[in-house]
Amino acid sequence: MHGGARRELAGWLTALAIALVAAGQLAASPRSSLLFRDGDSLVVGLISRAVLDGGGVGEWALSSVLFLPESAVHVALGALLPLDVDGLLAVNAVVNLLGFYGVARLVAGRRRAGAAPVAWSLAALGVFALLVVTEASPSRDALELASLSLTTTYYAATTIGAVAAVGLARRFLDRPGGGVVLLWALGATAAVSTLTNPLFAAWATVPLLAVLVVLGFSVRSRRPALLLGAALLGGTLLGSLCRIPFSAWIANTGAGYVQPWRWRESLELYAGLFAARLSTPLGVLALVVVAALLALAVVRMRRASAPGARLVAAVAWVAPALVLLGAVALGTQAARYLQPLAFAPVLALVADPRAVLPSSRLVRGAVAALGALLLLAAGLSVPRLAAAAQAPDADLTCVTDWVDASGRTGAGQFWTVRLPKLHLDDPSRLVQVDHALNGYAWLVDRRDFAAGEVSFLVEDAQTVPWQLPAGIEPVATIECGRYRILDFGETALRLGPAHS
Repeated sequence: MHGGARRELAGWLTALAIALVAAGQLAASPRSSLLFRDGDSLVVGLISRAVLDGGGVGEWALSSVLFLPESAVHVALGALLPLDVDGLLAVNAVVNLLGFYGVARLVAGRRRAGAAPVAWSLAALGVFALLVVTEASPSRDALELASLSLTTTYYAATTIGAVAAVGLARRFLDRPGGGVVLLWALGATAAVSTLTNPLFAAWATVPLLAVLVVLGFSVRSRRPALLLGAALLGGTLLGSLCRIPFSAWIANTGAGYVQPWRWRESLELYAGLFAARLSTPLGVLALVVVAALLALAVVRMRRASAPGARLVAAVAWVAPALVLLGAVALGTQAARYLQPLAFAPVLALVADPRAVLPSSRLVRGAVAALGALLLLAAGLSVPRLAAAAQAPDADLTCVTDWVDASGRTGAGQFWTVRLPKLHLDDPSRLVQVDHALNGYAWLVDRRDFAAGEVSFLVEDAQTVPWQLPAGIEPVATIECGRYRILDFGETALRLGPAHS
């Protein structure tokens, strides 16, 4: 194995160690609820269960996001690894971070004399992992954005696709005369990413096109910028068209989330989240790190001598700025739409990955010591991650054991039922409904509603009071800690028409 291959292999092994440390810390924090128990975060696990159990792709009612790459990765992990639900989610978190390293390495460019792309890619992953470590809130609406990429649901594939698009554009600009394969790869990345999540257009297409327009003013960069812009825009449009065959799966196109008249509410919401993030020392650290990265991006953009480096540095600060302005202008109300504020600034570290340290015995010793510490931290993180994935949940087990043993079909509301549903021997035994027992077709397989009726209900503190037919009362109530099972025995509760 030659030196370049050894460095790449060492880079991937180091990235694995960093990913294990970050995932282990997240899994051991209150924010692990987004990884293992959040209602939204479980849709990919449910899809994977359906596929691996032989149920096929089903008739899913999804949001505007189709979760295609995320589901493919999770199904592959489920087919290869003999792990339970939480174990697969934990491994998937590590895989997502490895994917981020891979695209960061793509952005860093080719190996060449005087450059250290592997080292700078690891630095980018390390800083991103540092941001993950600073995040501990159990709220999905907190301005803690880096950790969302470790979940199977909150747009990990879109994050990786957006960074990959920047990397392919950079590689095209760095190659004398460009490369047709890179253009096709950029178009394909844009098409697949837009197909699975239209947010790719906001996170990658618009910022990249804005930077390419500016680069186009240079005679030297005009033709490459035009070709890249055409491939990117063409791929995005193709991906949008490819969503048409999946229209039956799209329960919400996302158009309802665009409410520009609510821009003031959006601004107040995000300002409040920003203030809340600043209220903790770890939040201050994260914001200082991001601010430093944005400043570095501006400096590297101004000093860049090559168009590829200039493009990466520009995207590192332009993407967060445009996404934040766009989110406010469109009146959005969710922190997860702002994820480029976490991952894009990190790209400043790989914009110009020049070697800055001489190769000496002292430097090699320091690197070896750092590697040993990282290896030790990774070794300690594996049992932490495993313990979090295997942590007993007596309340959940009480529900799943009762439902499995009953052999009957019950129901529950979205935020209550999804976790027990995923952990059942047969997830279809719990039907997702609203408070009036109408089917709730949201991030679920519509085939569940074919049951037509149920004989018990699962509820918890998040359950909206039920509206049941007059005179209907449970014959027994089973207490399962934070859950309660209302058993109606031989009485059948008819399900109403499904809606999203």
